[in-house]
Amino acid sequence: MNRIEVTEKIIAAKVSSGISWAEVARKVGLSKEWTTAACLGQMTLNGEQAKVIGAIFGLTEEEQKWLKVVPYKGSLPTPVPTDPLIYRWYEIVSVYGTTIKELIHEEFGDGIMSAIDFSMDITREPDPKGDRVNVVLSGKFLPYKTY
Repeated sequence: MNRIEVTEKIIAAKVSSGISWAEVARKVGLSKEWTTAACLGQMTLNGEQAKVIGAIFGLTEEEQKWLKVVPYKGSLPTPVPTDPLIYRWYEIVSVYGTTIKELIHEEFGDGIMSAIDFSMDITREPDPKGDRVNVVLSGKFLPYKTY
């Protein structure tokens, strides 16, 4: 057993049970975005969170232990993603990445937006021309320090 196999078991159980990520997150007590990332193997759960996820998805105690292991982050299988939805994010960064970088540096100075001290909110935004995906990313600014 390894973390990838536990992730696959979680996904299979989710599909067979019909539970939504939002429902899972409510039971865990965290955001749907963070909880989904954790279930997909990108975040580390604590003991209580692992128990809740284990109960939801029928994981053994051994499988729950894998949920508490710090993962190797980065879930994309190829340098340029081939999944159309993920590729569009890649395209957004390819097209707008330098703009995002320039505007962050202009506003904050030389540094980065943290993906550790970070939150994300994904919601549906009704629109008469077709519903829109509203994604809000919020990361702490970390300035480069001089030494």
